[in-house]
Amino acid sequence: MPNRVYLDHAATSPIYAEVIEAMAKQMAVVGNASSLHTSGRNARSVVEEARERIAAALGARPSEVIFTSGGTEGDNLAIKGTYRATRRIDAARDRLVVSGIEHHAVLDAVEALVATEDARVTWVEPDGDGVVTADAVRTALEADGGAGTAALVSVMWANNEVGTVQPIAEIGAVCAEFGIPFHTDAVQAVGHLGVDFGASGATMLALSGHKVGGPQGVGALLLARDARLDPLTHGGGQERQVRSGTLDVAGILGLAEAVEKSCATREGEAARLAKLRDRLVEGALALDLGVSVSGYYEEGDVERRLPGNAHLRVPGCDGDSMLYLLDAAGVECSTGSACQAGVPRPSHVLLAMGIPEEQARGALRLTLGHTSTDDDVDAFLRELPAVAERARRAQEATRKVS
Repeated sequence: MPNRVYLDHAATSPIYAEVIEAMAKQMAVVGNASSLHTSGRNARSVVEEARERIAAALGARPSEVIFTSGGTEGDNLAIKGTYRATRRIDAARDRLVVSGIEHHAVLDAVEALVATEDARVTWVEPDGDGVVTADAVRTALEADGGAGTAALVSVMWANNEVGTVQPIAEIGAVCAEFGIPFHTDAVQAVGHLGVDFGASGATMLALSGHKVGGPQGVGALLLARDARLDPLTHGGGQERQVRSGTLDVAGILGLAEAVEKSCATREGEAARLAKLRDRLVEGALALDLGVSVSGYYEEGDVERRLPGNAHLRVPGCDGDSMLYLLDAAGVECSTGSACQAGVPRPSHVLLAMGIPEEQARGALRLTLGHTSTDDDVDAFLRELPAVAERARRAQEATRKVS
């Protein structure tokens, strides 16, 4: 297969070579981390060292690191587990306060609680840049019966589609004021932003290995020691009696390697990626295609928008059509979350930001990572004009038929 341009790091990022090497060595070693013999204790040692490394990189205590299969499990464990534990203690707390731009791992977990466990939801909408303010969270907590009815607040650290970074510490302070547990999906933030769990005010934080150059199928939930949370699975109770299951020793080692490396190189990599992102955005705007940028954008910024995220809207085009045309030209990107790929509806994130449905349908998400180069940006900019022209013709033909 000829070389392809990969601009979908938000979906999954290529695994670091040193992570592959470390995992391959560990996979050749037998040992269940729950066994008491020498091989088991050696495996346990690998797990606990990984726990310490992840905690040190993310401003947490080792005891706060709960290993999971990834971001989706972490989000579900945090939301469902907290709701059930809180409701069991205080039946009046039946309300979830959730931003309207969350990943579907959060949204669908919330909807499941509404459908099966009588949960109520107060949605917190973002502003036009996709920012969920602390004042908006405060207003939501005070609505619908007041803060005494709230079981949980959930606001993601950085949006997976438009890249907007949320004021997590400010939101955490509001939640602490009302004594409400605060969950944040930090899958897109870890390794790309300065994530400090202890300083964030969050009670729970979900992360995933394959977004930071680690393996797929492994992640962690950072869980404050005083958090109340009911487990979703039962068995060995391996992780603080919160998450049962045999631990993936090699995967956990790979996760630690990737988190440690991405955090250690974060500042330099963020500056590099922001330059590439800015070249991509400014280049697309200069093509005279009527392109708009979604979310907060300022050249050089690495704090209010993810450094490697460019989210563009091309008028008169369908995002899926552009995706397939770019793919045929050797450029891989997305229209939004990979978990919702192929679903023929506009992004709920863009709609929540107040972007009209017709404009929301013409969106492309281009995300850069540790393998990205100037050549990747050049290839996209070279192909975009022809792709947009073909997509517009297809859109116009569809309108005439309908």
